[in-house]
Amino acid sequence: MSNRNPLPLDEDGDDKLHEECGVFGIIGGDEAAAVTALGLHALQHRGQEAVGISAFDGTDFVTRRGLGHVADNFSTGDSIAELPGHMAAGHVRYSTTGGAGLRNVQPLYADLASGGFAVAHNGNISNASALKAELVQKGAIFQSTSDTEVIIHLVATSRYPTMLDKLVDALRLVEGAYALIVMTPRGMAACRDPLGIRPLVMGKLGDAVVFASESVALDVVGAEFTRQVEPGELIEVDFDGTVRSHRPFGDPPARPCIFEHVYFSRPDSIFNERSVYESRKHIGIELAKEAPCDAELVVPVPDSGVPAAIGYSQQSGIPFELGIIRSHYVGRTFIQPSDGARHAGVKRKHNANRMLVEGKKIVLIDDSIVRGTTSMKIVQIMRDAGAAEVHFRVASPPTGHGCYYGVDTPERSKLLAGRMDLAAMREFIKADSLAFVTIDGLYRAVGLAKRDNACPQYCDACFTGEYPTALTDLARRHERDAQLVLPVSKPVHKVA
Repeated sequence: MSNRNPLPLDEDGDDKLHEECGVFGIIGGDEAAAVTALGLHALQHRGQEAVGISAFDGTDFVTRRGLGHVADNFSTGDSIAELPGHMAAGHVRYSTTGGAGLRNVQPLYADLASGGFAVAHNGNISNASALKAELVQKGAIFQSTSDTEVIIHLVATSRYPTMLDKLVDALRLVEGAYALIVMTPRGMAACRDPLGIRPLVMGKLGDAVVFASESVALDVVGAEFTRQVEPGELIEVDFDGTVRSHRPFGDPPARPCIFEHVYFSRPDSIFNERSVYESRKHIGIELAKEAPCDAELVVPVPDSGVPAAIGYSQQSGIPFELGIIRSHYVGRTFIQPSDGARHAGVKRKHNANRMLVEGKKIVLIDDSIVRGTTSMKIVQIMRDAGAAEVHFRVASPPTGHGCYYGVDTPERSKLLAGRMDLAAMREFIKADSLAFVTIDGLYRAVGLAKRDNACPQYCDACFTGEYPTALTDLARRHERDAQLVLPVSKPVHKVA
C-alpha cells in the first residue's frame, strides 16, 4: 500500500473499521445503469465517501462519478438517462490507497489500443507503489493516485494479444487483494484474487448476468443468487450471454476475510456460503461460553452488536434489552468545526435507556474495539445512566494489527490492542471487566472446528499478524524509515 490514511470516522464519530469498497456490475439487462444504482444503494455501507457508474451503449462508454452517497448522485431520472446501455458497472468507496478526491473515484476508465476499458476494484494492491515506480520510469503517466490505475497501465502495456490474456498478465504482477469488475467493448469480466480475500458473488436477473460484492445487492435488484465467484476465478460474459470460467492462478488454499462475518457484510448477506446473521449470532454464543458474566441485562452497542448480543443472551439466559437507543438522524460528524463537536457525536447518536439500565449490572456487546475511544464513551454513557456495573464483551479477537487488503486501519501503535494488554485495555475503557472471543471461538462460530494454524482457512491478519501475501510496499517503507534513523553513536557531519 503506497499511502496510509487516517481511520475514517463513522457518521457518529466513532472509530469502526471500514470495508473500503463495494462493486456491482450487470451485462445483458435493460436499464443497466438504473439497476447498478439500486445495487450500489444496497452496498452503501461498504463505502460512503464517493460513488461512480460506467455504462456502455454498444458504441461508447460514459462514466459519471461524484462525492457522497448513491442517492446524492443517482436519484433522478436525468442522472440515469445519461448512462444508456445494457452493460454497466459501479463502485462505492472510502479511500485507502491514494486518498480522497474525485479523480480517485471509480470506475476508472481508459481508452486503450484495444478499445475502452473500465474497472471497478474492491481491495488493495500491496505492491502498487513498486509497480507504479517501474511504470513511471517506462513513461507511464498516471491521472489518479489510486492503486487501481496500476492495473490499467499493466493491461495497457501487456504484449499479450487478447484482452483476457492482458488482464491475466497484469494480475500476475500484483500482490494483495482484489475483486474486480471490468468492462470492455466485448463484454464484462469479473475476478477475485487467488486467495479470495475480498468477496464477489454472481447472479441472474432474467437474461442478464450480475456481479456484486454481497448477495444482498442481488436481493435488492431482484436477481437470483447463482454462486460466489471462486478465489482465483476469472469469469467472462459476452453480450450474447455466454459465460466462461477461467482459473489462471492455480488453486491455492482460500483465505477470505473473516471480518466480513464480524462486521463488514450486511447481516442479511450470505458470505462464503454462510448466513452472516447466523455467524454473528453464533459468535455471541461462543463469547457467552468463553466469557460468562454475572449480569442482569445483555445490551448491544447498536447496530453492529445486535446479532452477537442475541446469541450471548440465548446462551447465557440473561435477558436481551435495548439499553442503548441509536438515533439515525445525526449528521456526519467529520464536517463539524471543532474536535468538541465531533467527539460529541457518540453521545448524540447513542443514548442510554435510563429507566431500563439504572441500578442494573450490564454486559455490553460490540463487534470490535479499534482505538477504544468509542468503547470508553459508551461505557461512560452507561455509568452516567446509573448502571451498577458495566462489563464489556467483544465479538471478535483483539484487533492488534493493520490491514493492507482494502480496509482502512490505523497504524499498530494507534490500535488499542496493538499497544496494551487486556488489563490495560479494560482500564482504558473504564469497564468492570473486558473479554474478547478467542480466535478458535470465532472460527467455531463460522462453522469450523478451530483455526488451522498451519494453513488458516480465513485471512485473520488483523487479529494474528499473519499476512497471507507479501507486503512489498510496506517492507520498502520500513526499509526507508530505518535508513533515516541515524545511530546515536555516529557523529553527524555539519557543513560550515
